[in-house]
Amino acid sequence: MSVHFLWYIPNQGRPGHRGDDVVANHNSLETLTGQAKALEKHGWGGALIGTGWGRPDTFTVAAALAAQTTTFQPLIAIRPGYWRPANFAAAAATLDHLTEGRVLVNIVSGKDNLAAYGDSEGDQAHRYARTKEFIQIVRRLWTEENVTYQGEHFRVTDSTAVPRPVVRGERTHPRLYFGGASEAAENVAATEADVQLFWGEPLDGVAARIERLKRLSERLDREHPPLEFGLRITTLVRDTTEQAWADAEAKVAEMAKGSISRDPNRHAAVGQQRLLDLAARGEVLDDNLYTAPGRFGGGGAGTTWLVGSAEDVAKSLRKYQALGITHFVLSDTPYLPEIKRQGEQLLPLLRERSTR
Repeated sequence: MSVHFLWYIPNQGRPGHRGDDVVANHNSLETLTGQAKALEKHGWGGALIGTGWGRPDTFTVAAALAAQTTTFQPLIAIRPGYWRPANFAAAAATLDHLTEGRVLVNIVSGKDNLAAYGDSEGDQAHRYARTKEFIQIVRRLWTEENVTYQGEHFRVTDSTAVPRPVVRGERTHPRLYFGGASEAAENVAATEADVQLFWGEPLDGVAARIERLKRLSERLDREHPPLEFGLRITTLVRDTTEQAWADAEAKVAEMAKGSISRDPNRHAAVGQQRLLDLAARGEVLDDNLYTAPGRFGGGGAGTTWLVGSAEDVAKSLRKYQALGITHFVLSDTPYLPEIKRQGEQLLPLLRERSTR
């Protein structure tokens, strides 16, 4: 199975995300295009573009960057509730058609500022039940014609999305990534998603979740090809192990002083809480999984970091790959210089192993 390496583009309303350089034009077309083109130049497949109310609209940013590039694949994070399934299916199919099959999609069901855009998704069970219907409708609209679907949350009648997504080999539509660690989320992933994304948990935790999701897929009679697995994590890479740890500790010291703003999406979701709880097991887990950032405001993929030389970090990522991880979404700040550094130092080590 092929292995995929993506980065992260900080689609933010304010500059300085997770310690990135503070510049006035941080979310201009020129700046974001520069990052997308750097990703192409340095060997990355594309980048996750985050979503949330108060940010530039993620789909618009993705479309603009796709138009400025030739191989860059935008992994577009979207929320049921912000989008209705037929609207999204048509928009994504159109962009996929125009880019000759470069669209990837990350379905997000976590909490957001719902009232700001008129959503009322209710409790967790309601939220994930709605997400399941959303994915089912979108997938059918991408692959079938004259679709009729009568669900509790969404309905479409005699609906056909035009144009169609690009079909190439086994690819019949954009790959659907999904996250979440709650029971409700895992039920959706096991039956409906193409890729389950994990945050930076230790190897034993990821192994247990992969095994549980595989069993769940069988028990719930999954109808699609086998679920694939991905890792979204911060990778702090330097020329030497010693320099990497010195820089990591210095960055955490700045976080402790409040010099780096706390992650605005640091919610007590099940997956996030799992990461925050890791600090009780130790400051460094496995070989080089650094848990201290979570104690000082790091959230999401910034809660835990893999720290070390390119060889150190590659060795750790290979261990995740051995568990079944085939999709990696990596990043560190400042984002643009790290695209080059990790593209030149880390990716060749990972690709060398992946092609053996």
